[in-house]
Amino acid sequence: MATTTTFDNVQRFESDLDSNWSNRAKQHLWMHFSRMGAYDDGGSIPIIVKGEGQYIYDDRGKKYFDGISSLFAVQIGHGRKEMAQAYAQQVEEIAYFPVWSYANPRNIELSERLAALAPGDLNHVFFSSSGGEAVETAAKLIKQYFKLTGKPLKHKIISRHVAYHGTTQGALSITGIPAAKQYFEPLIAGHHKVPNTNFYRAPLNHRDSFEEFGQWAANRIEEAILFEGQDTVAAVFVEPVQNSGGCFPPPPGYLQRVREICDQYDVIMVCDETINGFGRIGEFFASTRYGVVPDIITCGKGMTSGYFPMGAMIANERLYEPFRKGTTSFLHGFTFGGHPAGAAVALKNLEIMDRENINENVRNNEAAFKSTIEKLYDLPIVGDIRGAGYFIAVELVKDKVTRETFTADESEKLLRGFLSKALFDNGLYCRADDRGDPVIQLAPPLTSTQVHFDEIESILRTVLTEAASIIA
Repeated sequence: MATTTTFDNVQRFESDLDSNWSNRAKQHLWMHFSRMGAYDDGGSIPIIVKGEGQYIYDDRGKKYFDGISSLFAVQIGHGRKEMAQAYAQQVEEIAYFPVWSYANPRNIELSERLAALAPGDLNHVFFSSSGGEAVETAAKLIKQYFKLTGKPLKHKIISRHVAYHGTTQGALSITGIPAAKQYFEPLIAGHHKVPNTNFYRAPLNHRDSFEEFGQWAANRIEEAILFEGQDTVAAVFVEPVQNSGGCFPPPPGYLQRVREICDQYDVIMVCDETINGFGRIGEFFASTRYGVVPDIITCGKGMTSGYFPMGAMIANERLYEPFRKGTTSFLHGFTFGGHPAGAAVALKNLEIMDRENINENVRNNEAAFKSTIEKLYDLPIVGDIRGAGYFIAVELVKDKVTRETFTADESEKLLRGFLSKALFDNGLYCRADDRGDPVIQLAPPLTSTQVHFDEIESILRTVLTEAASIIA
């Protein structure tokens, strides 16, 4: 349950209360993915003022467990002074200079580090400010690559149902969530969707074997390539463990079959590890965990543990080759890509992860995390619990036997009308999401242990028990 803590600097927070941050936020702050009208009728905007370890605190001193690492990003927890010191030291040397035809020691070092961590020959790092920008970068690189190498018709991109890859116009075209795209259409042409790896919702004739289902799902990619024409398909984008829809892990052999299909039809395989990367699945890159070498990895979030906005596209030798010599350049870039201070923060983050064996902690504790959350199976509203590493989803259902899900109105009442607020009020910040079927997503800081898993389970049990009675 939520508790109240006392801050060292009480006077400062009393001053914050007097300034009424919530009312001020309503006047000018346009929050992302938020129903601003929800605050028009007197609703209060939560104001988060402090983070420490696995916890965040609001402006009234109330403590919450950060159950999704703020936004799947704060891998090493909040309040790390070393991270602030790394930033400050770099800013004192040089705060900012673009990576447009110039380099800085920190972005050189970070590119070396990422190339060493990436699988195979993914040796070339193109920095961005976010994972979404990295996805945009990958899509543009792939199109230019095929034009440079004599295959100008190759431009189409295949991705998966309900997958989320970003909000820029290009990345949104790759995204597989209809509701996220409808107000921004027409999007970029040539983007096609195939089934994801949600085994719980697999077709009835493919529910007997997780591995067989994976082969069926992967073969739908080959089917789409042949349907569109292999000379027109440029890339396949997959998250090793898909986020949106609720933490779909890859069945055994699935990613290997995708790699095989891409090789057969000269299609670029992109692993979007914006969420999967930097320890979330127990390795610096989930591609390594699952034994596959893509052509490109896109990443962000956990690279700096959220302490600075930073992302990257990491490409292999083949894709870099046309740009290696002569006058050809990749006509793309971002003002703050490769930011020196951000690179310094990322390097310190990776140093801490190594020193504290963060990946090992995830691998050693992932089974305990999942088994603790699986105690919730005794609740009538809990249909499926799935995921990998410190990345788990709880799917909510109306009927556990038939797997019947909720109607749109019921989902609205359950998630937005009750769960989101009730979980937060009870001291757990996490995501109640119905971009696919209704789920609660959990992705705690990677430093979490059994005591934290028990805390999450206890709060979920309290809230989901009440939710079951409300929706009945």
